[in-house]
This record gives sequence, structure tokens and C-alpha cells, in this order.
Amino acid sequence: MSTSNLNRRSLLRNASAAAAVAVAGPNVAWAGSKLKRMVTKGRINQSVSKWCYRKLSLDELCAAGVKLGLKGIDLLGPGSFATLKKYGLICTMTSGGGNLIDKSRHDEAVKRIHSAIEANAEYGFPNVIAMAGNRRDIPDDDVGLKNAVIGLKRVASLAEKKKVNVCIEYLNSKVNHKGYMFDNMAWGVEVCKRVGSPNVKILYDIYHAQIMEGDIIRTIRRHKDVIGHYHTGGNPGRNEIDETQELYYPAIMRAIADSGFEGYVAHEFVPKRDPLTSLAEAIKICDV
Repeated sequence: MSTSNLNRRSLLRNASAAAAVAVAGPNVAWAGSKLKRMVTKGRINQSVSKWCYRKLSLDELCAAGVKLGLKGIDLLGPGSFATLKKYGLICTMTSGGGNLIDKSRHDEAVKRIHSAIEANAEYGFPNVIAMAGNRRDIPDDDVGLKNAVIGLKRVASLAEKKKVNVCIEYLNSKVNHKGYMFDNMAWGVEVCKRVGSPNVKILYDIYHAQIMEGDIIRTIRRHKDVIGHYHTGGNPGRNEIDETQELYYPAIMRAIADSGFEGYVAHEFVPKRDPLTSLAEAIKICDV
């Protein structure tokens, strides 16, 4: 192979890399295989949901997360805990159980949540997710809400004993989860109030809340005491949280930090572009 051909290939590779960085913008930390730490202020403890990065192995995502400054990975089960520990990361939200509004499914949900609480306690991880479930023919307040309270009271004592939070997730019923009952903040707040446990809280998904009610910052300030975890996502589309969507995440993150929140904010958006470029940018945006 001639020297001129080698030089030409090198020039093309360098030009392609430079073009990728230029398109992605000046804040990009990801170029080829190079990552740098994006967290400098650290007022927000950030993590990322694994399911959004299916093309990356857990080891690859953990290695990237450590370099970028993440504290953990979201929505994994106990089978992944040893891998997280290897990288010095935690599971910021462990997979748990649902359907809490249907009493006929309580035994299954409680069993799964109890198992997740025990696994979390062993590793010192903080949160387990719980799901309300779909309405079907179950009325919201006089049946569904009461059933959710009954189910959560069955797990609250163990959660308190093991110092683990059980967080019931707010989802939208308009676009992604038709029929899901916990689709407004008032419902979730009332559930937590009736359960009456400091270890039963809300997973406030900002993407879902924006679709259903908006008023994100006021809600954060008003209900900071019952919010145990946050998810990010751009609306519309649940993609990048940059200027391509309608939410302004720097202000939202400042509201979370100013509320005294010491838990975790997990990125749960599906990247349209290079996944680690988008993740690096999201971490930078939220480092307020």
C-alpha cells in the first residue's frame, strides 16, 4: 500500500471525526473512544436508565458513566448488582413490582417488592420502584387509590426497617401508557399521605408529568417532601433534553437542587444521536 493512500485514509478519518464533533456542538465530551467528566458542580446526583442504551452492554455503560461522573445506573435487578459494584456505582432505582390498584395482584407485587428491598439492603442501595397499574374497570379514588394504599402498607414496614424507599411512578396515560391510574400528582400525593410512611415516596418522571399537567417547577417545590426520585426525558418524543424540546432542564434542576433533594436524578430519554454524546450533554445540562 502506498504512503499516499495511507495519508489519504488518515485525512479522511480525521476529517470525519472533526465533522462529528462539529455537528454535535461545542459541549461534546464524546469523540471516538474519549470521554471526560461532565459533573463539576455535583449539586444533582445523576444516573442513567439502562433500557435506553440497549446497544451498550452494562459494562460499557458503567465504564462510560464513571468517566462522565454518574453515581449509578437506574432500573436494574439484583442480578446486575455485582457489576455495578465492580465500577463503584449503585443501582439508583431497583426494579420492583406492580399492579397495586388491583388487589388480586397484590401478593405478586408485594413479593417482588419485598425481594427487591432485601437485595437493596444487602448492597446499601436506596430505592425500589412500584407501579400503580392500569385502570381497566377500577375507579380511581374509591377503589384504585384505596387498593394502592393497602398494597403499599404491606411493604412499608420492611422498607422502613431496611432503610429503603419504595417509589411509586407517575406515568402519562395520554401518549405512552393508556389507562395508567397514577397520571396526576394529586393522586400520588394522596396515596403517600394515606400510607403515612417516610419510606413510601413518588418517582416523579418529568417527561410524563409534562405531558399530563406541566407546571413542573411549582410541583417540585410544593411536593418536594414526597418525591424520592426523578426521571428526565425530552418532550415531545422522550428524546434528548437539549434545545430540541420544550422543557428547560437547567431551571428544573436548579429547582430540584434548591429544594434540598439529596436523592438521584436518572436520565431516561432515548437518544436519537450517538448515545454517549447525548448522555454527556444531558449530564452537563443538569450539572447546575
